[in-house]
Amino acid sequence: MGQTAKKIGIIGGGQLAWMMAAGAKTLDLSLIIQTPEQSDPAVAIADHVVFGAVADADTTAILAKHCDVISFENEFIDLPALQLLEKQGTQFYPQLSCLEPLLDKYDQRLYCQSLGLPSPKFVALNSKADLPQLETSVATVGFPLALKTRRHGYDGQGTFILQDLDAVKATWAKLGYQPILLEAFVAFDRELAVMAARSQTGEIALYPVVESQQIDQVCRRVIAPADVGDPVCQQVAHIATTLLTQLGVIGMFGIELFLTADDRVLINEIAPRTHNSGHYTLDACVTSQFEQQLRAVSGLSLGSSDLKCSQALMINLLGFESSTSNYREQRGALAALPNAQVYWYGKGESRPGRKLGHVTVTCDRVYTRDQLNQLIHQIEALWYPESP
Repeated sequence: MGQTAKKIGIIGGGQLAWMMAAGAKTLDLSLIIQTPEQSDPAVAIADHVVFGAVADADTTAILAKHCDVISFENEFIDLPALQLLEKQGTQFYPQLSCLEPLLDKYDQRLYCQSLGLPSPKFVALNSKADLPQLETSVATVGFPLALKTRRHGYDGQGTFILQDLDAVKATWAKLGYQPILLEAFVAFDRELAVMAARSQTGEIALYPVVESQQIDQVCRRVIAPADVGDPVCQQVAHIATTLLTQLGVIGMFGIELFLTADDRVLINEIAPRTHNSGHYTLDACVTSQFEQQLRAVSGLSLGSSDLKCSQALMINLLGFESSTSNYREQRGALAALPNAQVYWYGKGESRPGRKLGHVTVTCDRVYTRDQLNQLIHQIEALWYPESP
């Protein structure tokens, strides 16, 4: 293995880059951020900022002059333009060849299928020219189904759960007949997730399997570890290990999964970066997902992914109104809870559904489901005006 990279470029300046600060300090690494706005969260912690759009490869070319290796905090990139930079010697981790089969959700499904990894039934439509075969495509998948835009969807954006053909037609028309993926809706018992890292020497670190709870298709809560048996954990480990090994990827992946009532695990989506479902690792694990990403891409060995508490709970602080408030009172009340850590991303504006921060609670014993639900309600009542 070559020399350790000390200057790490990150494309994207949101909260995922902002949360790399502690890991960078621990490892004595510099963070150079590419981001469009002075107000973006990671600007506050960066050693240097190159301002420009995330998908602007000319800005990335400038970024490359300031760092040893470039990684990512989101996927909203211009892959072909970055591939030209790679040919000129810029080092990207995850490698661009590993991102290529994952950025388009249809390509991602095909890639998982090629590896024999379990996914829902799916079919793709490319443009309005495919409208005549819509009915046949829908019949292949069945109802209800999930209609997904194939690029740039996150936090539930670009995903629609639909019940009939008219709804599919209307939704696709509203999307301007852009490329879409139709998937069989999985009647899941729970949603799970796992963070997984692979180093430059091929070492793999798997974090605990967690339960992820969504409201309006946005992650609201994460419980670590998930209350599942060994057979489920083994399925998750097989999926994550197969995926990272076959790609030969260097970096951190978040893998979202469905668990069916008969304990089968199916892949929902793969994020080739740190992920919301891994935020609990900042307080609950020996090595956070953010430090682990920096370890992998800089050429260091991976840290331990073990839990250092019995259980942990992460709750997203999502916007519930349009406001410029910094919610100091609510944050103070949350921070006063036993074993709670509040992470506030410093975004200037709140709007419904926007991720403004999160709170992590570490537990020195395993709570029952009822006790966990009580704790969740206690936390959410301090934040949301009407807690569900």
